[in-house]
Amino acid sequence: MSTATESQSITTPVVLTPTAAREVKTIIQQQELDADKVCLRIGVKGGGCSGFSYILDLTETKKDTDEVFEQHGVRIICDPKSLLYLTGVTVDFKDEIMGRGFVFQNPNASSTCGCGSSFSA
Repeated sequence: MSTATESQSITTPVVLTPTAAREVKTIIQQQELDADKVCLRIGVKGGGCSGFSYILDLTETKKDTDEVFEQHGVRIICDPKSLLYLTGVTVDFKDEIMGRGFVFQNPNASSTCGCGSSFSA
């Protein structure tokens, strides 16, 4: 028999790597936001070169329908429509010679654009 605690601890829909979580915490600190109130909103919207664009935003606003989960000390919120496209996605942060930024690894994407900020399902 599975309890609510067991089902919640199995997996989260979106994986935030420790590196990405550190960067989010750094941004929260640099922008002098209240770390106890702010959440990382992850989502998708129509647009971009491949059909959908990823959304990353720091917010204190949560809708009743949003899914909320926490990884590495970062509260993450995601709307149900975006979760259809984001379940299984890993969000990482890269700081390399060729660029610096958040990187999405989406196993659900049938194709992605060259910059990696949009995809098609």
